[in-house]
Amino acid sequence: MQKKGAMELSIGTIVIIVLAMSMLILGLVLIKSIFTGAKYNVDTMNDKVKDEINKLFVEDKKIIIYLANQKADIKQGKDWGVAFGIKNLKTGTVEASKFNYDVTVANPSEVKQNCGINEKEALSWIKAGKEGSINIAPGDTYINIIRFQLSENAPLCIVRYNVNVKADGEFYVADSFDVNVEG
Repeated sequence: MQKKGAMELSIGTIVIIVLAMSMLILGLVLIKSIFTGAKYNVDTMNDKVKDEINKLFVEDKKIIIYLANQKADIKQGKDWGVAFGIKNLKTGTVEASKFNYDVTVANPSEVKQNCGINEKEALSWIKAGKEGSINIAPGDTYINIIRFQLSENAPLCIVRYNVNVKADGEFYVADSFDVNVEG
């Protein structure tokens, strides 16, 4: 009698172990498929933003800032990205040109008067993409993001920024956009 009870216990244990291993494997497969799907979605969104920026370029357009009405409405304490693209339309060369860009405050005295902050504080809202350098082949486009992070106590006002681009050390193009700080 004791041998029969011992045999039933070990079979029950084996069944539980097999079921637990099956659940573990199924759980790992599910997690892998979730993360694979999320990565695919992020990559797809990035590709679609790049495609939209490329569609905005017309033959003679050297820079595009991807914002509706050239304005980013950002809430205090939040972050936001402003996408832009630079297209190399330089003629007379087959080699890549070196492009440099930097973001500046368009009118520091206006910002001081309307917002009560100085240029340095308005520029401190930019956490990534304030300046950069890239080689762009003729006809090719470079796409990047200017990443803003506003503080909780940022003043409710509008600040205009310029994206200034130089090609091979000479002025190439500039464009501007506004950041509207909302509460």
